[in-house]
Amino acid sequence: MADPHPHVYFRDRLVPAHEATLGVATSAVLYGLSVYTVFPVHVDDGVRSAFRLRDHYRRLVESCRIIGIDRFADEWSFDRFVAVAGELVAANAPTSDVFVRATVHVDESIPGTRVRGCGTVVSMFVYDAVPIVPQDGMRLGTSTWRRIPDYAIPSRAKVNGAYVNSVLAKQGAIDAGYDDAVFLDGAGHVCELSAANIFVVRGGTLITPDVSCDILDGINRRTVLTLAAEEGIRVEERTVDLTELYIADEVFATGTSAGVAPVVEVDGRTVGEGVPGPVCEVLRKRHAAALRSDDGRGWVSYL
Repeated sequence: MADPHPHVYFRDRLVPAHEATLGVATSAVLYGLSVYTVFPVHVDDGVRSAFRLRDHYRRLVESCRIIGIDRFADEWSFDRFVAVAGELVAANAPTSDVFVRATVHVDESIPGTRVRGCGTVVSMFVYDAVPIVPQDGMRLGTSTWRRIPDYAIPSRAKVNGAYVNSVLAKQGAIDAGYDDAVFLDGAGHVCELSAANIFVVRGGTLITPDVSCDILDGINRRTVLTLAAEEGIRVEERTVDLTELYIADEVFATGTSAGVAPVVEVDGRTVGEGVPGPVCEVLRKRHAAALRSDDGRGWVSYL
């Protein structure tokens, strides 16, 4: 992740980035008890637009509800969320595309392992929109670490502390010479990458693990499914075996910070022809256009 831009929203106001700090005794620090979302902001000749902002706000509300943070939804309407995001981006005046990370932290000091009734603070910061994975062809390795199941830490909630699981998988992949990791569930089925959803193309059909497969119900995952349907591409959401990646015509990943990123190798096996495939390329172009143009879907909000 790139460094935050100079102005950060923290404790109901804009402050210099170095002043946006949490105490070492807060639940956010002690237990990773925060939830977050990241959304992209496109900058074009001074016009700033955010992608699927309402969906990102809704996911933040749902993440809070799932883990028991009970104040955010009452204190933060969608209109307030948009207004603060707009104020923050305007203050930093980016000249190129950026990401905005919005987080709800439980900042109660030493409350024990509980959450309801605890105080919270919201932070938002802006950073350069640098993809977290290569865009010209990733090499993936299957992680020895398994994806945390939804019955242990909910996959649908973006809980900060849960990303230790992702760090272990990603670092293991990097140490082994890969770009990222393939997470499997306890039964050995494919879940996702360390921080992106995964898609497979076989015989012209687009296949992806369904939302009951211990995956994040990604906003860009949903976007790609919609765009694929508009292109007339057949889609299957189902359980995916690891060996299907080995014999796939194409594999690619999606996510706010990943974009639509092709995979050219899995566990030392070349995917397809070893280059980005036609389905990925079509959907990547459609996705890039959707980030910038509303087309009547209501996906783009101007800040």
